Amino acid sequence: MTTSITSSYTSGQINIAGLGNGTDFNALIDGLVKAETVHITRLESWKKEWDDKVEQFQNLNTKMLTLKTTLEGMDTMDSFMVKAVTSTDTSALTATADSSAQVSTHSVIVGQLAQNDVLTTTSGVSALTSSVMTSNSNITFSYAGTSITLSNISAGTTLSGLVNYINNNALCSGKIKATTIYDGSVYHLQIYGLGQGDANQVVLSSTGGLVFQPAAFDNTQNAQSSHIKVDGYPIGASNWLSRDSNTVSDVVPGVTMNLKQANSNATLQIGISTDTAAVKENIRTFVSQVNEVRSLIQSITKVDTTDAKNPQGSILTGNYAVQMISTQLKDICADKGLGFNYYSVSGSTITGDYFSSLSQLGISTDADQGSTTSGLLVLDEEILDSALSSDPDAVAKLFAADYLGESESSNFSYLSHIGGTTQPGSYEVSITTDGTGITSATINGHAAGIDGWRITGAYGYDEAGLVIQLDNQTLNSTMTGTVNLKLGKAGELIKKLKTLTSSTEGPLHILEENYGDITNSIDEKIEYETSRIAKLKQSMQEKYARLDALLGKLAQQQTQLTSAIDQLGK
Repeated sequence: MTTSITSSYTSGQINIAGLGNGTDFNALIDGLVKAETVHITRLESWKKEWDDKVEQFQNLNTKMLTLKTTLEGMDTMDSFMVKAVTSTDTSALTATADSSAQVSTHSVIVGQLAQNDVLTTTSGVSALTSSVMTSNSNITFSYAGTSITLSNISAGTTLSGLVNYINNNALCSGKIKATTIYDGSVYHLQIYGLGQGDANQVVLSSTGGLVFQPAAFDNTQNAQSSHIKVDGYPIGASNWLSRDSNTVSDVVPGVTMNLKQANSNATLQIGISTDTAAVKENIRTFVSQVNEVRSLIQSITKVDTTDAKNPQGSILTGNYAVQMISTQLKDICADKGLGFNYYSVSGSTITGDYFSSLSQLGISTDADQGSTTSGLLVLDEEILDSALSSDPDAVAKLFAADYLGESESSNFSYLSHIGGTTQPGSYEVSITTDGTGITSATINGHAAGIDGWRITGAYGYDEAGLVIQLDNQTLNSTMTGTVNLKLGKAGELIKKLKTLTSSTEGPLHILEENYGDITNSIDEKIEYETSRIAKLKQSMQEKYARLDALLGKLAQQQTQLTSAIDQLGK
């Protein structure tokens, strides 16, 4: 018979290797403890389910933020509607165009380039460290007709010191700049007027103790404006459009011309066209990035019906927040654009927008459940090509109109709105006038504020801050019509994604916090069970230790009695 007992009630360390009757109490205790830990295993498995759901929320949130970032690169007409400009002589003239530029061709003559004024001393000094100031004195000059005096320049100031003094003086900032030029034997002082154009002349009136007196400066480059003719205007050999720069952006609407070489006898041609390849690439990117989000939602919510009797859901199948997100994003892609109206022709009157929904551009949701693209956006390139060919501007508006205000009435026009306050949409306007002023006005049936010949949407409504100008100020009647504040699909999705991914109010964030509370509660349960089982194990060890001691004592008594009986028998 073997007995092994190790007991320490104070430390809680108890070990029972075996008893004389062959019972292994350690194995018995371990078995009982293992049975008790089944509940912990279930809790840990339950917690992992919630953690996995949170991980998928985070993945979806990241995917939506990526979509939002992509769309922010194409949510304005200039970023979406790419215009290309060609020039028959790029060495003389190049140009760029924004979305407002009309597809057209223009003839341009560059008669003269703009340049700044440059004064250079006729004589020089042998070194940059040579003194050029014979006494403490001032230098006075005028730039663009404004007189400037640099005071108390110290005697003995070197040429490089004078250059630094001029360039670091606040009075000269944005007006003139000094430098030096070396002719191979001596250094000359140069003074540049920083602005181009006829009016930006530099005139030295007094140089005080400077070794270079005003008469010692040559006007080596005379300030002048650029001269151009566009489409034959202005007429006459000596008449030109004059600008104080070689970058001209206010002659042809939406077009910026960069003048490089003058030749009054050469006529150049620039052509503005829509870069349909770039526009199509933007649309393809739009479709593919939206599908990235849709594909992820499908994968985390799909139901596997391979076994029709026992269909298996995914980790977020039936989750209301994910379903809500999916529905809202799909609705935006399927619905009419905000501020857009269906195209209508009645006699000679045309109302609405040529394109008001993505389906008209060949973008739709694949409803074929057996298709590999089921539930995703699909693009019909043939329909898109036709749309771009018929009205590329209307295509771009549907994607990238950025709170673009338009009036469907000739009596009044959109004037402005308040960003972040006025909501995009279509507004029914009614204005009554007595011929001398506005007597009453409503927007969407709500009384509007009146200020002269303008009305403003009242706060508390979607039209808050919308300003409309009455153009027909003589009519004595009530005029009605529609004013549209258009927001393209890129901007509409961005607005929705901003709400959905909010780190404070977004549905995924709220659920993540709720699920975090659940997992914290599970952690508390696991901690409680772990503590309970540890105490249970200690209690069993103590009980079996006492039992072991009792059995050991009984075994010893049995041995003694058996020995005594044997003695009696003998």
